[in-house]
Amino acid sequence: MSLTWFLRSFFFLIGLVLAADQAVLSQNAKLSNESLLWGPYRPNLYFGVRPRIPKSLMTGLLWSRVDNFEGVNTNFRYTCEQNEGMAGYGWDEYDVRQGGKQIIQDTRNGIDLSTEFVKFPGGDHGGSWGVRVKGTLREGSPADLKTTVIFSASMEGIGSITPSTEFDPLGYEGTVGFSGSTYELGNFQLDITAGPSTNQHPISDHDMYSAKPLDRTFLVSMAVPEEHIWQTKAIAFQHMKSEIDAHIEKYGDTNSPPPWQVFTIANKPGSGNMHLVQKVFQGPFEFDILYTSGSSSEPITSEKLSEKIENVLKSFSTRFDKLLAPKAPFDSGNFKTFARSIFSNLVGGIGYFYGDSLVDRSNAIEYEEENEGFWRAAAEARAKADVKQEKPMELFTSIPSRTFFPRGFLWDEGFHLLPVAEWDMDLTLEIVRSWFKLMDEDGWIAREQILGPEARSKVPPEFQVQYPHYANPPTLFLVLEVLMDKLTDKIPSKVDSSDPFDEVRNYQLKNSNLVIDYLKDFYPLLKRHYFWFRKTQWGDIKSYDRTAHSRKEAYRWRGRTEDHILTSGLDDYPRAQPPHPGELHVDLISWMGMMTRSMKRIATILGEDDDATEFSTYETDIIKNIDDLHWDNKQKTYCDATIDDYEENALVCHKGYISVFPFMTGLLSPDSPRLGAILDVIHDPEELWSDYGIRSLSKKDKFYQTGENYWRSPIWMNMNFLILKNLRAIGLASGPHKKQASIMYNKLRVNLVNTVYNEWERTGFAWEQYNPETGVGQRTQHFLGWTSLVVNIMAMDPIPGAGHDEL
Repeated sequence: MSLTWFLRSFFFLIGLVLAADQAVLSQNAKLSNESLLWGPYRPNLYFGVRPRIPKSLMTGLLWSRVDNFEGVNTNFRYTCEQNEGMAGYGWDEYDVRQGGKQIIQDTRNGIDLSTEFVKFPGGDHGGSWGVRVKGTLREGSPADLKTTVIFSASMEGIGSITPSTEFDPLGYEGTVGFSGSTYELGNFQLDITAGPSTNQHPISDHDMYSAKPLDRTFLVSMAVPEEHIWQTKAIAFQHMKSEIDAHIEKYGDTNSPPPWQVFTIANKPGSGNMHLVQKVFQGPFEFDILYTSGSSSEPITSEKLSEKIENVLKSFSTRFDKLLAPKAPFDSGNFKTFARSIFSNLVGGIGYFYGDSLVDRSNAIEYEEENEGFWRAAAEARAKADVKQEKPMELFTSIPSRTFFPRGFLWDEGFHLLPVAEWDMDLTLEIVRSWFKLMDEDGWIAREQILGPEARSKVPPEFQVQYPHYANPPTLFLVLEVLMDKLTDKIPSKVDSSDPFDEVRNYQLKNSNLVIDYLKDFYPLLKRHYFWFRKTQWGDIKSYDRTAHSRKEAYRWRGRTEDHILTSGLDDYPRAQPPHPGELHVDLISWMGMMTRSMKRIATILGEDDDATEFSTYETDIIKNIDDLHWDNKQKTYCDATIDDYEENALVCHKGYISVFPFMTGLLSPDSPRLGAILDVIHDPEELWSDYGIRSLSKKDKFYQTGENYWRSPIWMNMNFLILKNLRAIGLASGPHKKQASIMYNKLRVNLVNTVYNEWERTGFAWEQYNPETGVGQRTQHFLGWTSLVVNIMAMDPIPGAGHDEL
């Protein structure tokens, strides 16, 4: 056997292996993209399905009780709202790739409405999907309760959707069908079924009933300007008003039809880009919405939908028990149901957004914020700003709250993705990728993503404009740290054999080269973003003769007003007064330390040795400067710095989240001489400790519970999670504070879970923040953003042998 022959054979076999690996990679990438194409990606609606495609098919669901004329307008449900009297709503079990079940407990309308949404993979255009809509009467509702339901199907952009069922002037007796086509989706069929024979419909002896019997389904088609398609509810109301006006003209006030007959749409199918399909029920009801891709091998039927729903819910349960099951003492009772619901609502709030944004890139000099009185100059500059609508962009993201914050928030997202990363790392990285694609050429990512008019409709005008010198805590690097940690973990080959996407979810982690390729792809963007922070958020050491290890490592949030630093995320937390261009912010230098540590790790993994050395130097300098610039030896805490009336450096101390930030970001070692004082202030009940979690501001501070009281006492789950995470790290390491940290960790974990769980049981919702004196949920209800970190907290193990009775 010759050497030449051997080498040829060897390289031929290597080629086959590489080709096979590439084929598997390509297959998994295709399966991943297709499984994420469709979803209830309009989280601002109670239920609305769309694909991750700009300007495509948009669907939504409206409903109301119609058994009397009073309150019908206010009882029509469409967008998620804070004050609609819900006993609770959201996904009980939901997986982004497969689907799940949502229940909406609509007390005012007297029904519990469930939407069971599942996907059918296959074909070349993202597969098919189906929804089962069920209405169940709530306790105390009349047996003959009348409910109207309207399903909307609209087409944005280039494409078509047209009724395909033969027209009946009295309405449709069976399934209402549509045929449609777009470039991205190909051909498709959309069917709205009549539902089972158990459905009942109201009747009346009014003359109108013979022309419009309510055991039929009505369909109206209309041409709507594309920029208004998102306003489905307003359009439906406008259309129904024209119908009601016609009834009044025909029958007069004395011979009015009953309300369930009055509040109906016309039965006028035809061409158009918006179609409304209406059903009117008496008592409980059920019907299906079936989307079949033209490239699927066979149509979706109600029988297949039933089978699929059962399988998807079983698969979710199996996977959750393997990956996120609560640990003691939360491994019994109703805590598992609670954990599933909280997690499902987090991922059920993932949305796809596309549209332009409002940015002010003018008045750069006024926005530099380097002169005294800068906040006044900035306010004047904003008043005369030359705001531009920037080009449309797309974002795939989870959101803080479907009711109040249905859009992307940069610093929230890093926390959102920590539970998701335990479930589906591929999905997590897809969302991180989407965020970094928003970056401009300087490295800026807008902290609040308000893309398009639908998103802007939920935001007061004064908060809509974004400014390219405003930063936000770089929490996406927390997710990248989890990714790097998991590279060394052993990923099981199978978690759920019934899950067709089990392999896809962690494919990159099982193939470390793919993670390296992912990081290589984004490394230039990460560097650009990092150095944007260093350039725009720098803090002044030299001008004020400050003493520090490094003359460069100091940072200050831009975008400050007299009473707020919204860009810090801790909006009204007490800061120096009055604002000064010489301020230095301890939370920002801590975030920069965490970010620098992440960049060092990534550079090391990628073999970028010179960069790793550079980042290591920055990291060392930051850690030393945190002590030199921000530690108050008298008060034994970290503090913001400012310049006093004598032009000298002064520390401004308000014990709370700000003062423990170096600990929360993992920058204090287990043997740090500062750690003992930090732990003491955290577990002191007269300072930060409460029975419900760690307060945002010390009980002793003069600003405690004053003003807006947004970050001036309440308990926030994201900050508590960081505290808990680092208490655990200290408790598991060797060091003088191991026992104290372990005891605090076990007790705080129990307190946090009980706080969120008790309010979920009492109110039906998770909340934005919690009262430190009572544990009551506050501010935004149905806040499934970083409050969902309670799922991670429940899944953490207690530290053995560390009771908490000593506290």
